[in-house]
Formats: sequence, structure tokens, C-alpha cells
Amino acid sequence: MFSSQPSLTIIGFGAFGRLLARYLAPHARVSVHDCSPEARRAATSLGHTVVANLSGIEADIVILAVPLPALASCLNRLAPHLRAGQLVIDTCSIKEEPARLLRDTLPPAVEILATHPMFGPRSAASTLAGAQIVLCPIRGHGWRRLAAFLRHSLQLRVVLSTAEEHDRQAAVTQGLTHLIARALASLGDQPRIRTRSFEMMTEALAMVADDAPEIFEAVTRHNRHVLPQCERFLGALRDLSGTSPASARDRRPPR
Repeated sequence: MFSSQPSLTIIGFGAFGRLLARYLAPHARVSVHDCSPEARRAATSLGHTVVANLSGIEADIVILAVPLPALASCLNRLAPHLRAGQLVIDTCSIKEEPARLLRDTLPPAVEILATHPMFGPRSAASTLAGAQIVLCPIRGHGWRRLAAFLRHSLQLRVVLSTAEEHDRQAAVTQGLTHLIARALASLGDQPRIRTRSFEMMTEALAMVADDAPEIFEAVTRHNRHVLPQCERFLGALRDLSGTSPASARDRRPPR
């Protein structure tokens, strides 16, 4: 797919869209669509063609770099202008709901791939090598060539998954991580008395502290698997701290 310089349009030229454009421009003819005049000026200054209207998108590949709250509206406006054989890719942080929207909204002849790049502008500022991306194929076969390109040309670690399994695992790796980061921050200033292990943990949690509010909302409140994992996590804390009824029974002296 990428050996012949295909055309590629990125819808949404925020921080993540710009990151994608930077890494994909050497391999594809990149164009950009965004409603924001500032984003369009930024795209032009970086040498990318700006597509003014969705009706003008004729690229082989269309990447939706828009947040979850904007996805349904974007798909409804885009769907009438797509042609058979185009590959549409989303990049939302959860996958079950985007996969449903993509499948229900886009024409049957359009290929669909749900993805979750497990990196962002901060973690991939210098390189993509070794970063992980999850692919959830929905319709068509073009994703296979794309997966090979991601592995060999961008040196990404490609993980194939269903949308449901992605959200089940991401409920722990993303949902709980964001919630723990917010919970610790709510405790106030960090204590001066601390171990190196605590410092390393807070450094890791700081990586998600600056994520956009819509990302926090998506990974904590729109993933149906997060609440059950929170309940399991809280139960484990109670057991380990000896505050659960079961733990109290275990500490009772024998009669």
C-alpha cells in the first residue's frame, strides 16, 4: 500500500493529527481537513494540502484524528462523500463505540479499520520505534498491508484485537491509570518523605496528567469495562489493607 505513495487525508489537525502527519508524510501524499482556520494555517505552513470541504476528500486512506464526542457528527458528514474501496481509520482511545459508529454509518463498500495508537505527541516526540498500536479490523482487507507498513517502516509493535477485548484490557491499562493519577493529584502536594518507587510511579502517572479532558472522559467514562475493574481494584485495596469484612474475619483469633 505505502510503496507507491498513496494519498492520505487526516481529518482533525490538532496535536495528534500533526504527529501523524509528521511521521506519515515521508510515505504518503498527506492532505488535511479541519474546520479551524488556525489548524488549516498550521497545515499549510507545514507543506500539507488543505482540503476545504469533506466533499473534496478523494484520498485512498482517510484517518479520523478527532475525539470521541466529535466522531458521530464527523462520520455523518463524511459518509455521503466516500467511494468504494477507500479505507477509513479512526484513532479514538476506546474501540467498541467507535467501531459501532463506523460500521453503522459508513457505506458498505468502504473499508474500515478501528485503531488505537498507544502513544501521543509527548511519548512519541522523538521516535515511534517500539511504540504500540492496536488494530481492530472491521471491514475489508487493506488493513493487512497497512499493518505490514506499520511494523516494517515505522517499527511499531502491532497488536491485533477485537474492539471488545481492546476495551476490556484498556480499562486497566488506561482507565485505572488515569483515575489513579487524578486521585493522587487530588491529595494535594506530594510528600517530602518518599521512596524512589513512589517517585517512579508518580513520574509514570504524570505522563497522562496533561491529556485533553475528552481523552480522560473517553477512557474512564465511556469504556463500559472500567467500572467493574474499579470495583475489583477497590476490593483488592480493602483486602490488602485489612479493611474488608473478609479480611477482618481472617484476623480473628481461633476459638
